[in-house]
Amino acid sequence: MKTDPKMRDGPNIARVASLIGEPARAEMLSVLMGGQALTATELAAAANVTKQTASAHLAKLLDARLVEMESQGRHRYFRLADDDVAHLIESLMGVAFRSGAVRVRTSPREPALRSARVCYDHLAGDHGVQVLDALLRRKLLRRRDDALELTPAGAAFFRSFGIDLDALAAKRRPLCRTCLDWSVRRHHLGGAVGAELLQRWFALGWAKRVKDSRVVTFTPGGEAALNRQFLS
Repeated sequence: MKTDPKMRDGPNIARVASLIGEPARAEMLSVLMGGQALTATELAAAANVTKQTASAHLAKLLDARLVEMESQGRHRYFRLADDDVAHLIESLMGVAFRSGAVRVRTSPREPALRSARVCYDHLAGDHGVQVLDALLRRKLLRRRDDALELTPAGAAFFRSFGIDLDALAAKRRPLCRTCLDWSVRRHHLGGAVGAELLQRWFALGWAKRVKDSRVVTFTPGGEAALNRQFLS
């Protein structure tokens, strides 16, 4: 029995899926998973299309609120609209990886990308999954239904590490959320706390981003500190 399209309720996922599914737009969204704001010219180069074509694609992504734009002088910069969009793209990467839809030519950076990388604004890869596992094991975080929440001990731990939980709680963003890691196929820590944690590691000199890449590398001292303070 056919259903009358007029009787169907809920969001139109076909429109969003078709926007993301176009190869050039999918490539631009994937590049923006690095968390950096990029110009149309930079995104055109990443997607291997002309600037005019990239601008047309970006107009559609803006209209669908998948990306947002910020103007600085004569330049316009684009980034993912929010972490919900990033969560969606990372999940799609996981489905693509699981189904075998991977690039034919592997990158020399692939092992490093699987080890530690930026997922929008938080840590992903083996390191990210290990951190979430340790936080749950130490009962600093706990699962509540399909969500994550801080325990009292966890709140004290993060505050002692220099994270202002009160300021984060005032934002329109979950403090903690799981994000399905495409390379490990398990969850890492996202949300406001996950983002702030990565920035704190950068500020302390424990880790840094590899130029023009999502790869994150930990210094020997940073690796030791991560193991001592988070993983042990």
